[in-house]
Amino acid sequence: MSSYSELNSELCQIPVDVIVVGSGNAALCAAIAACESGAKVVILEKGDEELAGGNSKYTAGAMRFVYQGNDDLTPLLKSPDDPRLALTDFGKYDVKQFESDLLKFNDGRSLSSEQNVLINQSYSTLLWLASHGIKFEPIYSRQSFEKNGKSVFWGGLTLAAENEGVGLVEAELKRFLKLGGLMVYNTAVVDLVYEQNQVTGVIAKKSRGDSLVLHASSVVLGCGGFESNRELRKKYLGERWGNARVRGTPHNTGDGLEMAFKLGAQKYGYYQGCHATPMDLHMQEFGNLDLPHKERKHYRKICYFLGIMINTNGKRFVDEGKDFRNYTYAQFGREILMQPDQVAWQIFDSKVDHLLYSEYQFEDASFVQADTLETLIEKLDGVRDKSSAYSTLQEFNDAVDEAVTFDPTKKDGKSTANLTIPKSNWAQKINTPPFKAYPVTAGITFTYGGLKIDEAGCVLREDDTPISGLYACGELVGGVFYNGYPGGSGLTSGAVFGRRAGRSAALSALADS
Repeated sequence: MSSYSELNSELCQIPVDVIVVGSGNAALCAAIAACESGAKVVILEKGDEELAGGNSKYTAGAMRFVYQGNDDLTPLLKSPDDPRLALTDFGKYDVKQFESDLLKFNDGRSLSSEQNVLINQSYSTLLWLASHGIKFEPIYSRQSFEKNGKSVFWGGLTLAAENEGVGLVEAELKRFLKLGGLMVYNTAVVDLVYEQNQVTGVIAKKSRGDSLVLHASSVVLGCGGFESNRELRKKYLGERWGNARVRGTPHNTGDGLEMAFKLGAQKYGYYQGCHATPMDLHMQEFGNLDLPHKERKHYRKICYFLGIMINTNGKRFVDEGKDFRNYTYAQFGREILMQPDQVAWQIFDSKVDHLLYSEYQFEDASFVQADTLETLIEKLDGVRDKSSAYSTLQEFNDAVDEAVTFDPTKKDGKSTANLTIPKSNWAQKINTPPFKAYPVTAGITFTYGGLKIDEAGCVLREDDTPISGLYACGELVGGVFYNGYPGGSGLTSGAVFGRRAGRSAALSALADS
């Protein structure tokens, strides 16, 4: 088209059954489900083609789901004939384990209805994705260790999309387009059209300022939470969160929530909680926009379980070996933000160098190195009490139980004794030079508070009546996570609730036509 106005005019004349707002994993699953149900679907994305895909592009692409053993994984694999599979022990991850893992973060709450849906539809949703050609690979480099000639997986997390989050979004987008869907970039939805007691479309603004009204029988909000909005972070999470770095997209500014609230949508879930990951101290404020997507993962720093973390007072502040890092990194990211100056140092020796993930060797990784602990401590800029830091290291080393063998494939019980804050597993003396220390801060990934939806994914008002024509998925669904989450369940949740919202939106739209 020769101009934005002509494009807008043409777009407004296209017959549309379902509008999906956003283009991350949840939104794309909604769009695929709506298309396969026979609906004409348009995705409206605020960002350009490079920044489309929401937070999903910034993830490791891993998905947590229920499975009973290796045979359940075979239909999901891109390469089911990979010879490594014969020498791999994936274990199993059953319903009870998933329930237990979520309950760890519920602060005494029973499982919510949303959590039960996530658990019980996790595997069928992965099979559904696979039926659309969206397949996965074992996460050998991050979720397994070699033991007795086998690759042993740990923590219930086994598969990820090829090329991580970027690959997942690209595969889902390819499928959506093949099903006849239309993707429109640089188009921010700013309001909902509400006529005769139902949502009948959206008001959108192009990046150059032109506005348009697009009508449809159903609208699915899949445009993320409020983690990229500093003021909303401070409002709901607390003042300290105003200074958090944003691990992902700058576009998740709470727009979907605000639009739904204007129609009386019910605020639901844990608004005081969020997913926050230890990140390189020197990352940019938003998602490292100077790097290609495939390299942005290198700012994560989640191998703390192989060493210790200290704050700027030279003190440890968490049990680094409390559990597998799948279950602690979201909480520990938040704990770093609660420390003085919102900074911590991760300290390792050379015994674990080969176990550190690739982001620790990335050329832009921030760290200092020394041949003695004394020299290393002197290099820790920002640590106010260096004598305390050195004492912390010495006390830790003296407390390590040397009688227990280190085993990263399980919670090995190799712990410390008589420390105020113990290290419950994987406690090894830090005594083999060279020593390295990595400065980290908290990078917020997504927020937990959202909207209440019904069994069809329709958004509910304060009185639990549905807002006809309005559906939600992804980060916008409240009640899924509370005080943390087991790694990989965020993408699965997006796919589960996205699929449901898209299918319901399509069936409703087609029934009205």
